[in-house]
Amino acid sequence: MIPRPASTVVLVREAENDIETLLLLRNSKLTFEGGAWVFPGGKVDPDDYPSENVDGAPHGGDQRKLDYLAAINAVIRETHEEAGLRIVPSDLIHIAHWTTPLGLPRRYATWFFLCPLHTQVDIVVDDDEILDYQWLTPRMALALHEAGTIRLPTPTSHTLQSIAHYNSVTRLCADMRCADIHVFPENSDYYQPFEGALKLP
Repeated sequence: MIPRPASTVVLVREAENDIETLLLLRNSKLTFEGGAWVFPGGKVDPDDYPSENVDGAPHGGDQRKLDYLAAINAVIRETHEEAGLRIVPSDLIHIAHWTTPLGLPRRYATWFFLCPLHTQVDIVVDDDEILDYQWLTPRMALALHEAGTIRLPTPTSHTLQSIAHYNSVTRLCADMRCADIHVFPENSDYYQPFEGALKLP
């Protein structure tokens, strides 16, 4: 089964001497990761693919560029649909790419982005795919997962582990902008990075 492209975002905000991230509860009736706590995100739809670059320049048929722009468009759309939040492309930091292993009922090749939030926001879940939300420090989320209180998919828990030692959103974002992209599995055929320059609004 060829994995479908998908996109997700780690929304982070300052807490008291710490950082918090938004986790959403997926409806237990869903086939893929039903009942799990996840970052906002979902499938890349055909309408997420742009006909032109965001700065008006033709994409030149570069499929890698189209895939990257579609992932950005998808995660912006999904974050609004699932959590009622509007985020902008220029705030997104690409940090990882995960492909679902063989043997699961659904497979996705998922772009992971980081996005800082600097103002208070109201979360409104769709009450369909997403039933609840909570802001948690990465360490607290991992502790609750370890205790069996909540369930985190492997990519979610791995991502939380990678940022758990940070207590500053500014420092986290600065480091992630310079860090290598985490790709699972390593050298995945489904991750074709776009390395050119983009003018994002």
